[in-house]
Amino acid sequence: MIISKKKSEQVAEILLNINAVKLQPSNFFTWTSGKKSPIYCDNRLLLSYVKERKVIRDFFCEYIADKYSNIDYIAGVATGAIPHGMMVADKLELPFVYIRPEAKKHGRKNQIEGELKPESNVIVIEDLISTGKSSMKAIEAVEQSGSKVIELISIFTYEFVDQNKLKRPYFSLCNYSTLIEFAIKKNMINKNDKDILFKWQKKASN
Repeated sequence: MIISKKKSEQVAEILLNINAVKLQPSNFFTWTSGKKSPIYCDNRLLLSYVKERKVIRDFFCEYIADKYSNIDYIAGVATGAIPHGMMVADKLELPFVYIRPEAKKHGRKNQIEGELKPESNVIVIEDLISTGKSSMKAIEAVEQSGSKVIELISIFTYEFVDQNKLKRPYFSLCNYSTLIEFAIKKNMINKNDKDILFKWQKKASN
């Protein structure tokens, strides 16, 4: 599920204009995992753009405020979603925690940083969702602590993840399909590029 088409295209425009998302269908990137990809997403760049990061924050806040009245916490998945989650929590005046990929090996050995009280309703924020593995780990950590994840939300998704496997409501401000269609509309890529990008997505999601 994405936000309204108009707002989703606005997010796509922001991500493309600041190079948070880069498209290179003729010269694939190599991800950290070693996977070759015609797209690279780094939403950390949003942090350096005041106007743009506020748009992202406000879209998240509008969505949450319109849909829920019983949220106790905002949780950001480390590390990319920590600042975005904190900005959302600050505007909504809600407590914030962040979730590590795994518990620390030293100190208090926390996986969840901050005080998350049991039996709380939590919104989990991701900056980017690909396979959904990190999201599921974050959801499990929250629920093992005795709280409940009401929904998972993200800035952008490659649309690889099967929403049924998440077993939680899931929403993204923008997705791969919308971004590619917007790039075509604005003549950032051509039809051949579009075919390469969607062929890669189909193969990568299997």
